[in-house]
Amino acid sequence: MTALLLLLSLVLPSQLSQPSPNVVLIISDDQAWTDYGFMGHPSIQTPNLDKLAKQSVVFRRGYVPTPLCRPSLTTLATGLYAHQSLITGNDPANTKENQTYAARSGKDIRELLISNVDRNLTLPRALARQGYLTFQSGKWWEGSYQRGGFTHGMTRGYPEKGGRHGDDGLTIGRKGLNPISEFMDLAIASQKPFFLWYAPFLPHTPHNPPPRLLQKYQQDGRPKALASYYAMCEWLDETCGELLDQLKNKGVDENTLVIYVTDNGWIQHPNGGYAARSKRSPYEGGTRTPIMFRWPGKMKPGERSELCSSIDIVPTILAAAGVAVPANLPGLNLLPNLQQGTPVERNVIFGESFAHDMADIQDPRSSLLYRWVIQDQMKLLLTYDGRTGRMKYPPSDRGPQLFDLKADPREEVDISSKHPELIEELSTLIWDWYPVRAK
Repeated sequence: MTALLLLLSLVLPSQLSQPSPNVVLIISDDQAWTDYGFMGHPSIQTPNLDKLAKQSVVFRRGYVPTPLCRPSLTTLATGLYAHQSLITGNDPANTKENQTYAARSGKDIRELLISNVDRNLTLPRALARQGYLTFQSGKWWEGSYQRGGFTHGMTRGYPEKGGRHGDDGLTIGRKGLNPISEFMDLAIASQKPFFLWYAPFLPHTPHNPPPRLLQKYQQDGRPKALASYYAMCEWLDETCGELLDQLKNKGVDENTLVIYVTDNGWIQHPNGGYAARSKRSPYEGGTRTPIMFRWPGKMKPGERSELCSSIDIVPTILAAAGVAVPANLPGLNLLPNLQQGTPVERNVIFGESFAHDMADIQDPRSSLLYRWVIQDQMKLLLTYDGRTGRMKYPPSDRGPQLFDLKADPREEVDISSKHPELIEELSTLIWDWYPVRAK
């Protein structure tokens, strides 16, 4: 017994003294999955994210379930699909349904929408219970940072002036990272692990990059709107480099899990705005994003060929922080795969798209436009009318669509008419995942 106690005294302290990891979640805003150096873009330069990619486990086939910022960010905050959180769009529509709900409740409809965050266990709230200090910066729609469970943050939130999607928080990155630096100093001095939500308003419009970057991308034959967007992508990259340098300079990078993802895709239209089949669409240009995980010494860097979804990020962070993963979270805890280098045993992921403005904030069907599934390389889109939850069938040009992403990565050829049996198989997967019945 004495020998056993001696052995435990020699082994356990080193194991038990391992501190909980800090976690930094970097969320790009409106950026195509192709628009990085490490993803092969011929013009956009992203040296800092390229370096991060070399140090990370990189899922090139990463996806977000909902290609619109608010529901996508809510998934990252709650680990739930939009139809589960009931936050499916950016704003409530001025409809009879919403007006009736507001009148019956005696509350503003936007407040009623935000209140959905109160009934779900958010990631920052779960981490705070584990002793973490948590900081919100950048885009945040669900009221103040306190409303989301953050211990510290920048956004005052609705109903404060400018509180629709971030107010003061939207200055991060565009006006430096000093609030983040001060927060990290506080957490380090307090000897507490920290969680950082870095969701800068970059490369999101307004596309007003520093002149030095804009000049770099201007050239004959390239529209200014395109040059401006390219420059915005590099501006984001610069801020990510500054953030990663701060982790190193403060001596905490070795015990910090860094995760990178984009809220939704964006294909810059040469004349301004975003092109079709990007933001708000279920196509690759709207839903696909590289997803990266870096934890020095705990995860071996390398590229992974498996499918990955942002729905997996919350359970993976909770597991890394030593928090029990709630049973209701639909995503996978990827931590064992990331640490052991084992394949992710999944070949199917799901997604959904809704109207920008929610017709009935109590009923996701009211704004449903698409449900989709990817199985290996095959992708099926089922289309809805956005009001009744009823499916649209051919000859409508918005009927079921099937794409072979390996042979047709740009989704230019709909092969649904050639594979009715596959349509049935994949449709069954979708219905098992998220059953939708017409009103």
